[in-house]
This record gives sequence, structure tokens and C-alpha cells, in this order.
Amino acid sequence: MWRSLLVRAAGAASSAGSLGQGSSVLLAPITTSLASYSSKSKGTAVIAKKPGATGGGKFKDRKAPTYAKVDDMSASAPSAEDMEFELPTDPLPIPPYDPDLDVRSNGRPLFCGKSSLSELTHKDVGSYFDFSVEELKEKLPEGLPAGMIQEFEETRRWALLVRQSFIDLRDNFRRIVDPPARASSKSSPVRKQVVLDGLVSCGKSILLAMLVHWARSEGWLVFYVPNARKWTRGGFFYRNPNTNLWDTPVQAAQILKDFLKFNESHLQKLPIQIFDPIPLGEGAGIRMRKDADSMAMPEDSTLLDLVRIGIEEQHAAVGVVVRLRKELSFVKDIPVLLAIDQYNSWFTFSEYEEPVTARSCRPIHAKELSTVSAYRSMMHGDMMVGAFSHSTAVGKLRQELPDVPLDARILLPRYSLDEAESVCHYYLRQRLIRRDGFSEDKWKKIYHLSNGNGKEMRWLVPFI
Repeated sequence: MWRSLLVRAAGAASSAGSLGQGSSVLLAPITTSLASYSSKSKGTAVIAKKPGATGGGKFKDRKAPTYAKVDDMSASAPSAEDMEFELPTDPLPIPPYDPDLDVRSNGRPLFCGKSSLSELTHKDVGSYFDFSVEELKEKLPEGLPAGMIQEFEETRRWALLVRQSFIDLRDNFRRIVDPPARASSKSSPVRKQVVLDGLVSCGKSILLAMLVHWARSEGWLVFYVPNARKWTRGGFFYRNPNTNLWDTPVQAAQILKDFLKFNESHLQKLPIQIFDPIPLGEGAGIRMRKDADSMAMPEDSTLLDLVRIGIEEQHAAVGVVVRLRKELSFVKDIPVLLAIDQYNSWFTFSEYEEPVTARSCRPIHAKELSTVSAYRSMMHGDMMVGAFSHSTAVGKLRQELPDVPLDARILLPRYSLDEAESVCHYYLRQRLIRRDGFSEDKWKKIYHLSNGNGKEMRWLVPFI
């Protein structure tokens, strides 16, 4: 197209002598066309679609949902990035226009109808569990996994599939805290340390979030990190001369704030067990204090007092995070669970670099960070779950990881054929699939085409 426009412009310029003033008439539209193409190449305004909108005439009758913001947004016009943090408040369809859609092909109900994750049994596997919006935000104030948000947005409903892997993981930790009177020979041995691994989009982060939701509903003290990768990048960092590790006070303060969001009521009841002074370091752009290098804790202090000191005093933030890990090991009044998502980011290099020469830098490994070093190890008696995230492009790790038990890793499968059937029937009910085009042969093609990848299945089903 550009070549044809330029040829016309050259032809018009060559005939300028014969056309006289008429040449300006020919050149005017050509110049206008060139200007319009150049403006598009620089970028034009694009109307951002609502999350979950699939387009097409077959969805023109769909009622436009309202949205509830997860994070505070500025008063300016929402951008495409802001749309990713919106969640639906009115699930579709309202009301269900066909009760047959609430039943799977095997005659079992599509929704389990249970009010709590602790009530789920093996009979509920393959059905959907409806979350309470208020309870979900209360139990997971640190944030929801990206896959969970996308599922809610696309389906316009706060519901997730009950999988056998969740039932097994929940029962594993339930037997640790409340062992059965008679140990069954068929039950597998319990594991206090678990690493969730598997292919991309097999549900590792969602499974971990559901476990945290259940544990907190049971009254547990849960240290939940939904994004462990943030511990290894951004903010201010420096080498602590006392520990020879790298301190990140900005991240440390945020870690304590997130931990306080849900656990404040538990922390105020738990007294501290370690009375050694808390070492002080540097703050964000603030050098070490000259009047003191440590801070003593009163004997009647609680874990809540400890966390608040780390939030209010920048010099003590890293020291408090490290001390908190030791304190959690001494808590015996209530069960304590460490839940780390993107756990594999702690076994590779961080974003930070140490200058070696004037022209070279050495990448700093995550294990050299004070906060990561305190929480990464699983070689202890505490309950801990780490979920790998292959969506962050961390890289493939070796099978045997340092500071991790050999039998801790569990491989999560993608959707099975039975699970894919439930998922497609759920998407049919939520109008992601047209009913007149739905058939067993078509949804099986979608399953085999995506190889059980949940994210790809959700993207492909509207094409049925």
C-alpha cells in the first residue's frame, strides 16, 4: 500500500508542470492518507474490552455485569491493565433459565452445595464449590492468584472445581493436626513439608489458595505469600556486614504488613518466646543508626508487638522478619502453616546485582537474601507448602533441591477427562458455550487439543 501511494505521489509531482495549480488538489488527499497511516503506526486509541468478553454476535444478548475493584484504582480512566484487577459481582446466568444445566451428564449435580471447604468429601470431586465473596476477601486479603481471578472474570461466578488433589492435600494436613484414632492401612503417610509441582496451568496456585482458605477457616495461623518472586526484586538492598547477607528493608516491611492483614487477632494472643535483642540494619535510603545496633523487646511483648515494631521502625524490618520465622516454630497453641506460592523463584538468581569491577556485576542468588534465607528451608518440623509457578519463567530446576526433603515434591495433574466434562458443562451453564453447538464430541476435541490445560480450555470453549 505504501508503494502504491508513493508511486501516485511521484506521478503527481512529475505532472506538476502540466497541471499547474491542480497538482495541489491531487497531492492533498495523498498527504492526508500518509498522515493517517503514520498516526496509526504510532498508536491509536483502542477501546478495552471487559474481562471475559469473548465478542461475537452470539453473545450480544448477554447482560453487562457490574464489577467490584480488588485494588484501589486512580480516578483516571481505567486502562487495559486496570481491567485485570476487576471481579464480577453478579454471576451469570440470573436466574438459570434451564435447571437441566445444573446437572452433569452422569446425573450428579454440577454444584456441590456445601458451605465450607471442610465439608467437602470424595463424593464432591468433579463438582463446583461456590465461594462467599465476603469470606474470600476476608480469608485471602494478601491477594488472589492470577488464575483464580481469570476464572472468576470469565465465568462471572465465584466458583471453583473441587479436585481430588485438594481433598488429598487438605486431609494430609488435617491428619497431622488431628490424627485419627485408628490409622487406616490404605491411607498414605502424612507429609509436613509439601512442594506442589506440575505442568503450566495445572492449578498449583489455586490449590494452594484453597488450602490457605480452609486452614484459616479452621482457625490456623497461616503465613501466606502469594507472590514469593516479589521478595527477590525491586526496592532497596544492601549487604549486611554482620550476617554477610543482603537485606531488603522495603520488602521486609511489606511482608509484615501482609502478614498482619488476617492474623492480627491470633498474634495478639501469642507471647514472644525469644528475648534476644533484634539486630538493626539500614532503612530505605537511611544508614544504620549510630546510637544503637539492636533493639530489646519487653518480656510481656506479643507477636503483634513484634510485627508492629518491624513495620514502624525501618531499621528493624529485616531483623523482625527473620525473628518472626523463629518465633513461628515455637507456637504450639494453634496450628501454624507456611504457604509460599512461586516457591521456585527462591532457588534461582534475584534481580539484584553486586558490582565486582567498574564494568561487571555479579548476580545475587535468592538464597543470599536475608528474608529468603530465613524462610526457604523445609528441613524442620513445621508444616510448610510451596507451590512452583512455571508461568514466571524462572527456569527448570533439578529434581533434588537444597534444603527440601526428597519426598516432598508432588506432581499435580492437569484436568482428567471426567474433570474436563464437568468444566465444559459449567462453562455451558455460564454461557461461555452456545448450547446449540455443544456436544460430547466437541468438548472432547477441546480437551485433547489443550491437553487438559485449564487456561487453554477456557480460551477455546467459546469456539465450540
